[in-house]
Amino acid sequence: MKERVTITLDKDLISQIDKRIDGINIKNRSQEIELLLAEALGTNIPGKAVLLVGGRGTRLSPLTDKTPKGLLEVQEKTIIGHLFDLLKKYGIRDVVLSTGYLKDKIKENFGDGSSFGMNISYIEENEPLGTAGPLKLAKKYLKDSFIVSNGDELKDINIPRMFRLHKRKDALATIALTTVDDPSHYGVARLDGSRIIEFVEKPPHPPSNLINAGFYILEPEVIDMIPNGFSMLERDVFPKLAQLGRLRGFPFAGQWFDIGNIERYKTAQKNWKGISRFEEEENEMG
Repeated sequence: MKERVTITLDKDLISQIDKRIDGINIKNRSQEIELLLAEALGTNIPGKAVLLVGGRGTRLSPLTDKTPKGLLEVQEKTIIGHLFDLLKKYGIRDVVLSTGYLKDKIKENFGDGSSFGMNISYIEENEPLGTAGPLKLAKKYLKDSFIVSNGDELKDINIPRMFRLHKRKDALATIALTTVDDPSHYGVARLDGSRIIEFVEKPPHPPSNLINAGFYILEPEVIDMIPNGFSMLERDVFPKLAQLGRLRGFPFAGQWFDIGNIERYKTAQKNWKGISRFEEEENEMG
């Protein structure tokens, strides 16, 4: 239930609020002020995130022969550290690291997370479980809406806006989407509005140039849809959710770098600009 309040604000502040009103996502001053308060108080974001950092990173060999790819550095900070920066920007400090390959090195580096401003829990993949399997191991931590992110990408996403879309559309899963010139190497989405009506992993004939950016908001019910053992969100879960009409897409305009191989890693080292501050954010695409 909402209540009406009257507030008095400085003219310059009102001018800044009016600049954020786009008539589509934000329709009036009241809505924008409510959004700003919710963001400041941390009431419109998921409370936990799962980072998938257990992969071997074979395409990054020899860099990953003795170092897990999440500990590779981009501009003197680990990839996982950059993902922590994104989460902390929006007040998300509870994180589950899904570890596998060279898991002890990750634990030694981050410990309980207190030195990084995070509260870290760990799950261990004794054998590779894909992008979906680890969530079954983490189920006890995931009682409300939660984030899942691949651990081999750098991304700068407006999480509150993504979460607002997720909740407004009653989605079971929402995928952050970005664009690339050649989408055939990634999971590709075809949209009707924000609803993903088709999701195809690495198609030879992509239905669009909107690709899976490896960042999701999920509801706990999704975990019960995951098969036992090795399973992939992209192949085993998202197509089913698309058929149910409960899969949404969030195109975003922020930075995104895939660090899946040596060439892409070098590109990220050269071009990554770090996580933007609030006042520097680009307008979202949808």
